Amino acid sequence: MSVRALQTFSKMIWGRYLLTAGLQGCRCRLSCHLKRHYSVLPDDVKSLRAVVNPDISKIRNIGIMAHIDAGKTTTTERMLYYSGYTRALGDVDDGDTVTDFMAQERERGITIQSAAVTFDWKSHRINLIDTPGHVDFTLEVERALRVLDGAVAVFDASAGVEAQTLTVWRQAEKHHVPCVCFLNKMDKPAANLSFSIESIKQKLKANPVLLQIPVGSGKNFTGVVDLLTNQKLIWKLKSMRDDGRAFEIKALDQSDDPELLQVVDEARTALIEQVADLDDEFAELLLTNFSDNFDAVPSIKLQEAIRRVTLARKGVPVLCGSSLRNKGVQPLLDAITAYLPAPNERHHDLVRWYKDDLCALAFKVLHDKQRGPLVFLRIYSGTLKPQTAIHNINRNSTERMSRLLVPFADQHVEIPSMTAGNIALTVGLKQTVTGDTIVSSKASAAAAARRAQNDSGAKKKRGEHADIILSGVEVPDPVFFCTIEPPSMAKQADLENALNCLQREDPSLKVRVDPDSGQTILCGMGELHIEIIHDRIRREYGIETHLGPLQVAYRETILNEVSTTDTLDRTVGERRHVVTVELAVRPMDIASVGGSCEITFTEKLEGQLLPGVKEAVENGVHSSYLQGPLLGYPVQGISTLIQGVTVEPGTSAAMVSACVSRCMLKALRLAGGQVLEPVMSLEVTVGEEHLSSVLGDLAQRRGTVRDIQSRHDNKVLLATVPLAEMMGYSTVLRTVTSGNATFSLELDAYEAMNLQEQSTLLKRMAGLL
Repeated sequence: MSVRALQTFSKMIWGRYLLTAGLQGCRCRLSCHLKRHYSVLPDDVKSLRAVVNPDISKIRNIGIMAHIDAGKTTTTERMLYYSGYTRALGDVDDGDTVTDFMAQERERGITIQSAAVTFDWKSHRINLIDTPGHVDFTLEVERALRVLDGAVAVFDASAGVEAQTLTVWRQAEKHHVPCVCFLNKMDKPAANLSFSIESIKQKLKANPVLLQIPVGSGKNFTGVVDLLTNQKLIWKLKSMRDDGRAFEIKALDQSDDPELLQVVDEARTALIEQVADLDDEFAELLLTNFSDNFDAVPSIKLQEAIRRVTLARKGVPVLCGSSLRNKGVQPLLDAITAYLPAPNERHHDLVRWYKDDLCALAFKVLHDKQRGPLVFLRIYSGTLKPQTAIHNINRNSTERMSRLLVPFADQHVEIPSMTAGNIALTVGLKQTVTGDTIVSSKASAAAAARRAQNDSGAKKKRGEHADIILSGVEVPDPVFFCTIEPPSMAKQADLENALNCLQREDPSLKVRVDPDSGQTILCGMGELHIEIIHDRIRREYGIETHLGPLQVAYRETILNEVSTTDTLDRTVGERRHVVTVELAVRPMDIASVGGSCEITFTEKLEGQLLPGVKEAVENGVHSSYLQGPLLGYPVQGISTLIQGVTVEPGTSAAMVSACVSRCMLKALRLAGGQVLEPVMSLEVTVGEEHLSSVLGDLAQRRGTVRDIQSRHDNKVLLATVPLAEMMGYSTVLRTVTSGNATFSLELDAYEAMNLQEQSTLLKRMAGLL
């Protein structure tokens, strides 16, 4: 066994010991100042039940989210170390962190899949999910935020808000997740507090509530001043090996730097005024009891007000530190427990209909060679126990769960039960996939459905179980695809099994079979995504597959409004099927609708159609949207109006769908096709000496420059570029800038391709080029 493997194994064994024993505490020593040191005390032992099932008010389900390389995994590693879960500090560059356990993650130094860990901090249970920062793996962030109650947004203090920061922030807002901001890398020479705060205001449209002021800057960054308590937290690290566990807490006094005292005084006054503007209860307290001196307000009252502001998502607390230098992480852990919500403070309307019965959401699936599928569940109500049967509402199936585990990255601890508010890992659920709602039984689901129907505030019902199913996870459409072939036909079945397992783990991976060539098509979110999948098939399943050229997933739309009619008259056996369909299609504004298509019925027809016929018509229209008339790509931005449907008695629903599909295909061909190409939002950070080279290269890629900003000594280039022109861009950028540039990509929109490019694409697809 290698040295690195031994270190990792040692860390995990120690972590399991600490979890089971529940040993975590702090030792404080008073002198002229307070020196805080977090360590393990032998007399602070918790029972296994207290560790596994704490009171729901003491649970924090949080995620770490950020742009790539902002320091998410390093911050997570420090949290685990200071909480007593690991014996040594892991490092991303050394490839020995707890949450980046995949071989591909350790080789590349990036997070590829979200990893869950559980640990204790000052009598609180923290279930933490470390998420990727790369745009190719944005689904991992999406499904983590779907089940979390709060999030920590990590920023590079020298860069502020970056491209992927915007994406993950929008995802958090969509799920109404309260956030805390952590300005990391304050030890960098270019770190700038005011710049970072301003970028949060301008780019995220958020309301930052600054809780700390850094002491020193760059290499001289030694700690922070807590604006709530007016105390200085200083880390006096004597060497690079100092773990930052011990730090000094000292009240500010007149002997401190006068400039620092003035900055702190102004910042605390601004904090009190800001919180008073955002929280009426705190404003009333100030005016009633502290009108003569706002600064005399107790820190506990200020903290309570900041918590209310955070939970209401009126503001976001901002802290600062340097995770790599082991500074500022313990106050961040305190802020997580102080300001982010407990599960019972997040309201999920439909959960109340289950009362004390089990209700959980499956949000992630992993495949283990020994245990089989491992399903991550967020428990919203009730209790989960092993060796019990559960009912999957989405699949309408009942399965038996054999084991129940607490997730610890790739190491897990078996437990006898798990209560509401927690995140659990289950063994034995072979049919459950991401987005499924899990309940205790069919009877439990039926009882919840009855309560929902009897509830006077219930919304319009969409079906028997529609209102008792937890909303799942939105899966983005893939933007790249390529063929994948096994080394021989003997391996075809093994490849299909591997792809099925990987699709279940990663819903953003799509696999289909080309109807003409019979080849297997792999569809993914980007070059890196498909590269990782290819590598995993080789390493985990032992199949040396061959990938075809990477191609862009285009879309199609129409140019004109067209009405058409079609009749299907077919006899199958002794049964005659006759359907006549009349419909109209028209183009919609692509910019406003994105990838959506509409189906509407005339008012007269809406009341005439039987439910089965209406569903068959909708199925026929949807199936025609999957293959456009030009190149066979999916269509978008189309509105379809069903004007008439005549169905003879005895006609099957399948024949109705077939007639509608045929009529739609005719209409789409008559309306004239237009190819849409994915256009990416590109952000390049480069030195001014290389800016002209980057601009020249972008001009050759049909790029459009939107803005050029200054960030310290660098230039930040914002542009839009067609995805088809971005193949291998990282290699080219590294060459033209001598490796002194970074970039990030994000899907911006699908835009109409110009006629010349469309003609070239059509010829290439036809094999004429």
